[in-house]
Amino acid sequence: MATTARVSSGLAYPERFYAAASYVGFDGSPNSNNKDIGSRFSNDVALILYALYQQATVGPCNVPKPSSWSPVEQGKWKSWQQLGNMVSTEAMRLFVKILEEEEPGWYSRASNSVLEPVIDVQMNHNSNVEPIIENGNYFVETKTISAENGSLMETQDKDVVLEGLGSVVVYDQWISPPITGQCPKARYEHGAAVVQDKMYIYGGNHNGRYLSDLHVLDLRCWTWLNVEATIGSNSVESPSPLNIAPCAGHSLIPWENKLLSIAGHTKDPSETIQVKAFDLQTCTWSMLKTYGKAPVSRGGQSVTLVGTTLVIFGGQDAKRTLLNDLHILDLETMTWDEIDAVGVPPSPRSDHAAAVHAERYLLFFGGGSHATCFNDLHVLDLQAMEWSRPTQQGEIPTPRAGHAGVTVGENWFIVGGGDNKSGASETVVLNMSTLVWSVVTSVEGRVPLASEGLSLVVGSFNGEDILISFGGYNGRYNSEVNVLKPSHKSTLQSKILEDPVPDSVYAVHNTTNPTRDLESEFDVSQEGKIREIGMDNVDTEPTKSKGEEISECMIATLKAGKEELESSLNKEKLQSLQLKQELEEAETRNTDLYKELQSVRGQLAAEQSRSFKLEVRFTKTSCCITRLMLQNCDRSFRRWKHYERNLSSCSGKKPHLNKLP
Repeated sequence: MATTARVSSGLAYPERFYAAASYVGFDGSPNSNNKDIGSRFSNDVALILYALYQQATVGPCNVPKPSSWSPVEQGKWKSWQQLGNMVSTEAMRLFVKILEEEEPGWYSRASNSVLEPVIDVQMNHNSNVEPIIENGNYFVETKTISAENGSLMETQDKDVVLEGLGSVVVYDQWISPPITGQCPKARYEHGAAVVQDKMYIYGGNHNGRYLSDLHVLDLRCWTWLNVEATIGSNSVESPSPLNIAPCAGHSLIPWENKLLSIAGHTKDPSETIQVKAFDLQTCTWSMLKTYGKAPVSRGGQSVTLVGTTLVIFGGQDAKRTLLNDLHILDLETMTWDEIDAVGVPPSPRSDHAAAVHAERYLLFFGGGSHATCFNDLHVLDLQAMEWSRPTQQGEIPTPRAGHAGVTVGENWFIVGGGDNKSGASETVVLNMSTLVWSVVTSVEGRVPLASEGLSLVVGSFNGEDILISFGGYNGRYNSEVNVLKPSHKSTLQSKILEDPVPDSVYAVHNTTNPTRDLESEFDVSQEGKIREIGMDNVDTEPTKSKGEEISECMIATLKAGKEELESSLNKEKLQSLQLKQELEEAETRNTDLYKELQSVRGQLAAEQSRSFKLEVRFTKTSCCITRLMLQNCDRSFRRWKHYERNLSSCSGKKPHLNKLP
C-alpha cells in the first residue's frame, strides 16, 4: 500500500524556522507582527503562527493578561499562554509544518536561489529502512523512486535527530528505533502510559507468571530505565496493610502526578477491583481507598478516562466468567457507581478496545469470548446513557481480541490482536466522526505487531505525534519497541464545531452542550492542531456590528449558564463530601458499638460461668442434706429395733406397737 508523503530539502533547523518566520512577516523581534498576516491567513492560523513564534523565540508565556478589552490582544495572549511549556524546537517545527500546510510552495518563493520545490512522491510501506550514522547521530534515510517526464528521479527524506538516538521519519510505517539501556523482560497483558516524554511499563505476564516491575523508556534519548519502586506507609488513602501483588490484564491510567493501576488478574484475587497508585515524584506505591459498591475483580476490561471519571466495561472475573457490566469511578471523590444504560449493550467479552470521542461518545471495538472473537462496534452516549450499534464503513477489520488502541484527534488507531488462529497484521484507523475504517499499513510474518496483549501509547517526537508499541505474545513473549508516525492528523476543532457529529451517525438523538463547545472553541492544544477562532481581521474596527453584539449576548448568556452549572456542581461536590464524612462517622460509631457488644458478651459469659458454679454447689448441698436425712432415719430405725428387743427380753412377749411410748 502506497501513500503520499511530503518530501523537502534545503535549510535545516533552526535556519528553516527563521526563513519561514521572515516569509510570514515576523522580522525577528518578539513583539513584531506584520499587519498583512490577517489578510494572508485565516484568523485561527494567524493566531497560532503568532503563538508558536513567541513560544520558539521567547519561551512560555509569562506576561500578564492584557487589561484592556481588545479581542485581538486577548486572543493573541490566550493562544500563546495555552501552549504551556512546549519546548522551542517543537514550536519551530510546528510553525513550519502549519505554514507548509497553508502554502506548500513557500520555501521556493522565499528563496533567492533556485531550490528544489516541495513535491509529493509515492512511498511504499514495504521499502527498507536502515539507520545510518553520521557525525555520531542516528537517522533514517529512505530512498524512493518516482517517475517524472518519463525518466527516473531519486529523492531522499532525511531528518537528523539532534538530541539522542532514534529517528522517526517515514509516515505510516513501523520501525524499530535504536534503544539503549537494559530492556525489560518480555511480556504481554501489561500496562503502559506516557507522562512527560516518558513511557511507563508496569506488570504483565511472562511464562504464566505475573510481574510487578516498573520500567521507563525516555522518549527523548530512547533509553530504558528501571524504577526502584517502594511501598508507601499506611495512611488515609491506604488504611490497611499494603499488598502490591503482581498482576496482568490491568489498565494503567495517568492522573495528576500519579499512575493509576486498575483491576487485573492476580495469583490471589480480591473480591472487588483494587485501585493502586504510583506517585511519580516519590516513586512509591499506595492502595487507594474507594467508596460505594466496587465492581467484582477482573482482568481484560477496558478503562477509559473521560474528564475526571473512569469508565470501566467488561472483562473476565477470577472464575473466567465474561462480563458486560458498566461502572464509573469518580476520581475526585473516589466513589464507585454502577451504570444501567438503556439499549442493547455489547455481549459479555474481554480484551476489547475502547475510546472516547468529543467527550461524549464512548466507542467499543472487538474483544472475545471463550470461543469467539468479535469485530463489532458499539457506542455509548454518555449524556443519554444509551447504547447503539452504528453501521461501520470502509475496510472493516477482521475479528480480533487482545488488540490495543489509541486516539490522535478524531482518529482511532488499532494495532495487533488475534482470532485464536493467527495475529492481526493490519494497523487500522477509524475516523470516529464518519465511522469509516481504513488500513494504515500491514506487517508480514510472526512479529510483535501482530501479537495479542501488546501495549500502544501516543508520544511526541520532533513536535509530531507518534505511536509506540511494546511487548505482546504470538507464540513467544516479546519485548520489542516499534514506532509509527501517522499521516492521519487531527482535524481543526473549529471545523468540528461548525459541522458537529450528526446524531444519526451514532443512532442516538441528543443536543450538544453549548457551554462545552464554546470553551472548546477557545482551546489551543500543544500540537497547535486545535486553533483558536479570532476576529475577522487583525486591524479590527472599533465599531461593533450587529452580529458581534448578538454574539456577545450569547456569550454572556452561556457564561451565566456555565456559572450556574459550576455552582450546582460545587453543591454536589460539597454534598458528596458531607456524605463521605457522615459515612466515616457511621463507620466509627459502628466500630464503637462493636467494641461495646464484645464487652457485653464478655460480661454475659462471666455471669454464665458464675451461674453454672452456683448450680453445681446447690446440687452438692442438696445431695449432702438428703444423705444426712437418710442417715438420721437409719439411726432412728436401729434405735427402735434395739428398744423393741429390750422390751421382749424383759416381758417375754412381744409388745404391741400402739403401746409403745
